[in-house]
Amino acid sequence: MVGIPFARQLLVALSLVPALALAGSVFLNGVNIDGLTDVKFEKATVRIDANGNVLIDAPHYKVVQDPVAAQRPPPAPAPVVAPPPPQPVAAAAPAPSPVQPASAQVPTRITKRYWLVVKQSAPGMTEYDVDVYLNAKWLMTVKNGMYDDAVSITRHLKPGQNTVVFEAKKTATGARKSFSSEHALSLVIGEGDENSGNVMVDNSLVTFRRTAQDADNVAREYSFVAR
Repeated sequence: MVGIPFARQLLVALSLVPALALAGSVFLNGVNIDGLTDVKFEKATVRIDANGNVLIDAPHYKVVQDPVAAQRPPPAPAPVVAPPPPQPVAAAAPAPSPVQPASAQVPTRITKRYWLVVKQSAPGMTEYDVDVYLNAKWLMTVKNGMYDDAVSITRHLKPGQNTVVFEAKKTATGARKSFSSEHALSLVIGEGDENSGNVMVDNSLVTFRRTAQDADNVAREYSFVAR
């Protein structure tokens, strides 16, 4: 007879009713296992029916007939008790995703006001026109002769990351009016507020600058966060 390595003794409460035990048979999960010895069942329920049969309920065990013993002459071969199937190992729970700090989280709406500020030290002397694109959409053209101005751009922005592109084109077709680096055109994007028609920018985010000394056409892209 073959038993599982860790089951060595059959624990049955036959001592309580010896007369009935002698008259009946032993069944494991409904299968007769008369003759099986030296086996112990873990987590089993033992019952004795009215005919003196010992009924062992052990769902984790299975009775397998020994094929060699089945060919022997009587007495009938004793069954082999197979061990319970291995229990699946629970997969480890995935680690929780790290929580971004509040400063890194994308805002859900814009609470600040944003401006495009135009500054010319000598209007018309730099001889540059500048096309401005916000988030890949044309916003306006800053002309060479434009005076200082502040344009509200808050409604053109989205919460979080935004992009601005400045495309500067030299307009001079003949003799240039100036070659001085002091004649400058500056475009500034920043956070600020308006009071009595006056705009005060207290947090500059992007600055683009060309002077009369420059002669080439350029395009510059910048990123900034609207909050």
